[in-house]
Amino acid sequence: MAVEAQIFRLEIASLFSTLSEQQKHYSHYMAKAAWAGTRIILRQVSPESPAIFDFIIQLREFCGGDWQRLARLENVTEPDISAFLEYAATFLSNIGNYYGSGDQKFVPRMSQDALNSIASQTPNLARLYRSFREAIFAKPPYSLGFPSNLSQSSYYLGEQISKDEITGVSKSLDAASIFPENTRIEKLSSDRYRVLQASINSDDTQQPLNAPGSSIQVHLVRGDHATDLKHLCDNLVKASGYAANDTQWKFLNEYIDSFRTGSLDVYRDSQRTWVTDKGPKIENIFGFVEPYRDPYGVRSEFEGLVAIADAGETVLLSTLVEHSDKFIRRLPWASAENNGKGVFEKSLFEPPDLSSIHTLAYCSSIIFPGMNLPNYNDIRQEVGFKNVIIANRMIAESTATQWPFIPTEEMELFQKHKYPAYYWWVVLHELLGHGTGKMMIEDAHGKCNFDVSNLPLNPLDGKPIKTWYKSGQTWTGQFGDLSTTVDECRCELVGAYLMDDPELLALLGFTDQTDIKASDLTYNLYQQLGVDGLRGLSNFNVESMTWGQAHSRAHFSMLMCLLRDGDGCVQVRHDETNKRLTVLVDRLKIASHGKKALGDMLLKLHMYRCTADVEACRQYYEDLSHVDDERLRWRETVLANKPPPLLNVQANTFVEGDSIVVKEYEPSYVGIIESWYERQV
Repeated sequence: MAVEAQIFRLEIASLFSTLSEQQKHYSHYMAKAAWAGTRIILRQVSPESPAIFDFIIQLREFCGGDWQRLARLENVTEPDISAFLEYAATFLSNIGNYYGSGDQKFVPRMSQDALNSIASQTPNLARLYRSFREAIFAKPPYSLGFPSNLSQSSYYLGEQISKDEITGVSKSLDAASIFPENTRIEKLSSDRYRVLQASINSDDTQQPLNAPGSSIQVHLVRGDHATDLKHLCDNLVKASGYAANDTQWKFLNEYIDSFRTGSLDVYRDSQRTWVTDKGPKIENIFGFVEPYRDPYGVRSEFEGLVAIADAGETVLLSTLVEHSDKFIRRLPWASAENNGKGVFEKSLFEPPDLSSIHTLAYCSSIIFPGMNLPNYNDIRQEVGFKNVIIANRMIAESTATQWPFIPTEEMELFQKHKYPAYYWWVVLHELLGHGTGKMMIEDAHGKCNFDVSNLPLNPLDGKPIKTWYKSGQTWTGQFGDLSTTVDECRCELVGAYLMDDPELLALLGFTDQTDIKASDLTYNLYQQLGVDGLRGLSNFNVESMTWGQAHSRAHFSMLMCLLRDGDGCVQVRHDETNKRLTVLVDRLKIASHGKKALGDMLLKLHMYRCTADVEACRQYYEDLSHVDDERLRWRETVLANKPPPLLNVQANTFVEGDSIVVKEYEPSYVGIIESWYERQV
């Protein structure tokens, strides 16, 4: 946190005003439910995060919003207060003391003496401060990761646990048919572990989960996050009274049942129902959804999203959905079989619900530009999925200060073209990235979803496939820590691969006659591939030599692919003396060399994923994403040019008489803190 942050208000008031009173009440209680998950996330981030959160909120209560009065305290200066406000707003925006993007720890830029003086103002503040006064400033840990001297993870409590030990506990969970997404592990000793499962209900006795032949003792303890889940469900019950239809009522009650019992089988049922709620005016996402921050790659952070759909913005997205089949047939694995899609693609592309939404409440450590859910591949293949593009988040980012890796003479056009190129790249990522691919699966009865007597030929070598998913095996379970970054990389590649297709771009409104030409959009996309690849290095942890963010590793890998195999389509020039990196793109080589390089990489990742070829995937991807000495020097220059971090301030809704009103806040450190104070979580 070395420079003033860029703060954006996620505008929602105008869309909220278009809602009916029923929709306003529904969205209000859904938003209250979403924000009720805050403390779950804090608990998942770090041991000190819940107390730091309470300290910030109680300090706001103490000073009444007059922060400058604290500068009159002994050992406290105005710069100290400015630094504290910066820290508090950054903490609240990331819901914890680690950046949501990159998972790196940030600390206050103020003296400990100043914070001591501030904390001494009330007994409660002093008590809270004592619980985190060492941890708030401490480095290491530098980042989230497997528990070690350099990193920490609140998914793994108690004594320091190894990856092999987590695998042993995972086998016990598998044997009991318990999904890991809503669990944490506590190590009691070298052979005794507790699995904490998120649920309102708890048990009088711990349930043993010992796998056959296992030498360790594992017990299931329900009731993790119980108080917060109870508060969340209370609001879901209220929201259900304003549901627009029976489908919404049904998935809300399935959410409640899942959060009450801890059953992810019930949660999966909720996702099957949620997918069938087509084109809702108020969209939502709830649950333990993304496993990005679990170093083992299976435990998921809670998130709650409530958003309002924009019908006008969704129209063009619907046009793209209608033509999806045509462009799926142009992906690298397409072949004559399966109506031109090939055997490694689903026979029927069920048009998903693709909506442009504006977030009203997004309780998460990171606000994604788009999402494709559910994450369960069997549900996606059998029932379908939804895509959402979070427009007010993308609009905010498009106006942010850019990383200075584009030649000065091209920067103006780069900024002009960046938003549409980025927007459609995200759309293609969500729709045709996450929406494509067929896993080769053998079920419990030995039945396969492919012809075992005539095994499909692997396009990478022309030989019959040798591996596939056996009964009970899943993508995340098999690929572990690689699963999220490889999946995101494959989806980014799908979007980039199609972004030079003239027919596709014309469908989106870009031709050689439009203000922003189709070729300009493609050129800008390749510039972004270079910039994002370099930017990703800021989320590489040099202390542990590990990647801190799935998307960052994916972007770096794509850049390395273009540098290795693109024959000069993309180049990076490094002026180490003046700390300057420059991305150069050769327009004439995009179609001939750039697209081929990306297509080859996409085909590899797709086939590894479809056929469960973990070994080949790990060898290829770890080599491509390896950060050598030269790239470490690039990283130093990247960090020297890092623009101010992006923070977001979100609205709140309140009951006034029989109506619901929305309140937006100023985009400032104080505005962020005030929004959280009035949220009353």
